[in-house]
Amino acid sequence: MKIVIVGCGKIGATILSNLTSEGHNIVAIDSDAEVITELTNVYDVMGICGNGADSDILDEAGVGSAELFIAVSNSDELNMLSCFLARKMGAKHTIARVRNPEYNDKSLRFMKENLELSMAINPELLAAKELFNILKFPSAVKIEKFSRGNLEMIEFRLGSDSALDGMTLIDLRKNHRAKVLVCYVRRGDEVFIPNGTFILKSGDLIGLTAKSTELQKFFKSLGVYKKQAKNVMILGGGKVSLYLSEMLLEAGSSVKIIEKNKEVCNTLSEALPKAVVLNGDGAEHELLLEEGLESLDAFVSLTGMDEENILLSIFASNQKVPKTIAKVDRDELVNLAERLGLDCVVSAKRMTANVLLSYARALENSLGSNVETLYKLADGKAEALEFNVKPDSKVIGIPLKELAIKKGILIAGIIRDRKTVIPSGDDVIKAHDNVVVIAADQGLRDLDGILR
Repeated sequence: MKIVIVGCGKIGATILSNLTSEGHNIVAIDSDAEVITELTNVYDVMGICGNGADSDILDEAGVGSAELFIAVSNSDELNMLSCFLARKMGAKHTIARVRNPEYNDKSLRFMKENLELSMAINPELLAAKELFNILKFPSAVKIEKFSRGNLEMIEFRLGSDSALDGMTLIDLRKNHRAKVLVCYVRRGDEVFIPNGTFILKSGDLIGLTAKSTELQKFFKSLGVYKKQAKNVMILGGGKVSLYLSEMLLEAGSSVKIIEKNKEVCNTLSEALPKAVVLNGDGAEHELLLEEGLESLDAFVSLTGMDEENILLSIFASNQKVPKTIAKVDRDELVNLAERLGLDCVVSAKRMTANVLLSYARALENSLGSNVETLYKLADGKAEALEFNVKPDSKVIGIPLKELAIKKGILIAGIIRDRKTVIPSGDDVIKAHDNVVVIAADQGLRDLDGILR
């Protein structure tokens, strides 16, 4: 599929990397010649240096034959204009990055309709939503939602003294009666789609699916359940902080924001009258302690520096803050953060790439069982995909235990009429169900692709 990407900064480059690995024909446009040179040296893509809202540049990129056009430059207005031009020049689907909080839902709907946008995407809002979900259920390292929240998948890490260390999954089901399904296990650099005889070990990163009530029951039985974070400190006053604070305050939490830039502080104070906004350097440990670090439920570091976010989150963890989270965008630093003991990080660019990769796969398979949702798991080594089941699918009506499913694939959940089924071998898939599949290194594009 031919895809044109305008804007190749952090998010654009991540999107490009993911889509290139899927085998798409990519054209990259950026106004920075060095960026284009670097991308074309690393990836097998066509690069054009120029303005993404220039019709001559778009014509050179061949947007008229593009199935998908993505504009993710730093300018919302340029993104919308370039999508509008691309659509008029023949691009079939257009997606614009729109991140200014002043563009509310009503104005976005108006722009999408009149600019013929397929999607408007806000990476900072995506990150804030993920952070909010984690702070609502702090026992988790990561939470992904399927079918509009009807099924949740969570990641959590087994501690050094975990009751699950050395336990098989069969024994886990016997000893802990909560209805949870272990979908995948990451151990070091390896990812396993486990069966009942799989033995868990301390340090494993585990992916679970279950209903919310069952997850609470399970974590309480393990003695690691943490209540929703009500007293939260946020370091850094960017867009993610603003969105997250709005969500937390609406949910009844208390929020304290520390930001170095005085003008940003003034803007936040006006936008968030119920929050406490402090002008100061959060890298100063004394300031954090003076502002009640040790009495917090959660500490979230969202500055523009990954290294600072990691180190300050580790400092907060050492002060016994129950939940610490860092925003980390550089891939190499995510692994470093884990080695240093910080297991909860978020990345706006990764979430955005997931959404667009899901959209691209759905476009490719518009006649088959569409990919509704896609998440990269376990540092990209596995995927969780949600499919809407078409009436002619080969998997319909056959008990799961009788399906010839490929190795490295697990059916993690079935959503039918807004009700969630954590599947057993006797369950069957029906037309129009939503089915969540976990796959390791498969690159699934259609539900029937799970069959041997």
